[in-house]
Amino acid sequence: MKVTLMHYSIPPIVGGVESVLAHHARLMADDGHDVHIIAARGEPWTEAIPLQRAPLVDSRHDEVLAVKAELDRGEVTPRFEALRKAIAAELAPLLRRRDILIAHNICSLAKNLALTAALAELYQTPGFPRLILWHHDLAWTTPRYRSELHDGYPWDLLRWQWPGATHVVVSQLRRRELSELIGVPQEEIAVVPNGVDLAAFYKWEPETLDLLKRIGVAHRAPILLLPVRLTPRKNIEFALQTLAALRRRMPDAALIVTGPLGAHNPANVRYQEELVVLRSRLGLQDAAIFLAEWSDVFLPDSVIADFYRLADALFLPSFEEGFGIPLIEAALSRTPIFCSRIEPLTELGLDDVFYFDPQGDPEATAEQVAHALGDSAVYRFASRARTSFTWEQVYRRHIAPLLVAHQHPIGGA
Repeated sequence: MKVTLMHYSIPPIVGGVESVLAHHARLMADDGHDVHIIAARGEPWTEAIPLQRAPLVDSRHDEVLAVKAELDRGEVTPRFEALRKAIAAELAPLLRRRDILIAHNICSLAKNLALTAALAELYQTPGFPRLILWHHDLAWTTPRYRSELHDGYPWDLLRWQWPGATHVVVSQLRRRELSELIGVPQEEIAVVPNGVDLAAFYKWEPETLDLLKRIGVAHRAPILLLPVRLTPRKNIEFALQTLAALRRRMPDAALIVTGPLGAHNPANVRYQEELVVLRSRLGLQDAAIFLAEWSDVFLPDSVIADFYRLADALFLPSFEEGFGIPLIEAALSRTPIFCSRIEPLTELGLDDVFYFDPQGDPEATAEQVAHALGDSAVYRFASRARTSFTWEQVYRRHIAPLLVAHQHPIGGA
């Protein structure tokens, strides 16, 4: 679809709405939509998302500020009407033959009421795009804005129902406030949370990002990390059996084994084949990931460190270890540790890790993992954040369905 997003400014202008709009635009373009942006300030960051600059859309344009000073005093003068007409004339050609207009905060804050009024006029003309109003903040329910508001036109546009438009807010609080303010039932107001860019937040290496896009497990929880080579003494079959048992308790659990084949024993090839057969027999083809199957190059420490930051727990079922450096790496990453009760792992972990018998019952070990993680508020919130509040998940769950929702605005687009 042809989607236009509008706000006073875009990045590199610093602001929460500016950042959110940029993520929305990127996700929509990546999903195949024809995305344009209307704004006054900022710079386009890709040729794939054109910026259509509209100077009068700004909140800081000299004429906009002059009119706002009058409005703040409760004065609606001919200067306001002239500005409204000029903005309408500026916007009309930019919105022609577009399918959707998403306006961020323009119909909820008094930053440029002439823009709000121009949009209200255009909205009621035939052929206007379907209108989605994205309300991050609400002037009429926020005490710090009340001095800017007065009863009557144009301030009442900030509490108008905008019949036929889709209203979107960012939290349940805003939903309740907006419902009471404009008289629309709460269930008719969409709640779309903001998100986090995991790759930017974690500063993932390009190799990490490429692998995660291909293996598709970042939305799983819990993710168990096994940073070892594929060699029998690492007891990887026990990890697979534990994962199968864990998924009966936590169905989205996944395991990532980062290492390549052991370098010095030809029998390791046969061991890998046995693991692949076991994985298939346990029905774990999409849940147990051997990075050796996805990359035939050496993964540097920086990439392995990225997987520690992603993982919910270290799972190390080795029969023997010389030292146990993964425990130190997990500790530095603040990652919970489940490992074999063997020396020197007990020497390193002391009473600060969860131990199990590497020759014991995978069911019992799975129960131990599920119980420990389930009791951890840090894990519970972290897993919710990763599975629900990354931008990719926000787009898939909330924004993409919103774009195809069947709505008819007043203008009958």
